[in-house]
Amino acid sequence: MNHLAPDDRPREKLLRLGVKSLGDNELVALVLGSGCHASGALEVANDLLRHLGGLHGLARSHPDGLLQVAGVGAAKAARVIAAVELGRRSLSHAPGARIQLRTPRDAAAYLLPAFGSRPTEQFGVVLLDTKHRVLRTTVVAAGTLNATIVEPRDVFREALMGAAAAVVVFHTHPSGDPSPSPDDVELTRRLAAAGALMGIDLVDHIVLGDARYCSFRETGRL
Repeated sequence: MNHLAPDDRPREKLLRLGVKSLGDNELVALVLGSGCHASGALEVANDLLRHLGGLHGLARSHPDGLLQVAGVGAAKAARVIAAVELGRRSLSHAPGARIQLRTPRDAAAYLLPAFGSRPTEQFGVVLLDTKHRVLRTTVVAAGTLNATIVEPRDVFREALMGAAAAVVVFHTHPSGDPSPSPDDVELTRRLAAAGALMGIDLVDHIVLGDARYCSFRETGRL
């Protein structure tokens, strides 16, 4: 970025005008930190966003995809992934806030910032107390782009260890479409039956897409 006037360089521009003055490519350039022998950081950032399809693609990126862009090595790819994850975590509620999940919309609002737009499928469980306040959230299985193997025992082992009175289970659809599959429906039936047997209520099963969700409770499937 040496060819830019000093005041137009992303770092100086941020300090002078504030972070809102930067474009997406300038923010990515700051995360990258430097370019390569053939291109500056801003050029590499432009190539990266073009390759991934913009910020939406960046949020779903995987290190292997980043490494396909010239000028992005393992260190830069790690910095980008870390920056995306920090953004996710900053949107999540503080652990001590004891969020109460009263409705499917509450559950989706709690889960989407942290787990929406994942590049691979993940299955997790939110442990709740008797008033449906969050005790802990954990991922119990991670799979390929289109499949995760989960058994009810995996979910309720976490519930028992966490002394949960109820649970909300969730999983991600990397395609971005949160519509449940037949396998999702069958797994939910098994989870509900196991929960009834153990005295731990299955409050909901939330399928997370990009910025959308599908609730089994909300759609009358549970």
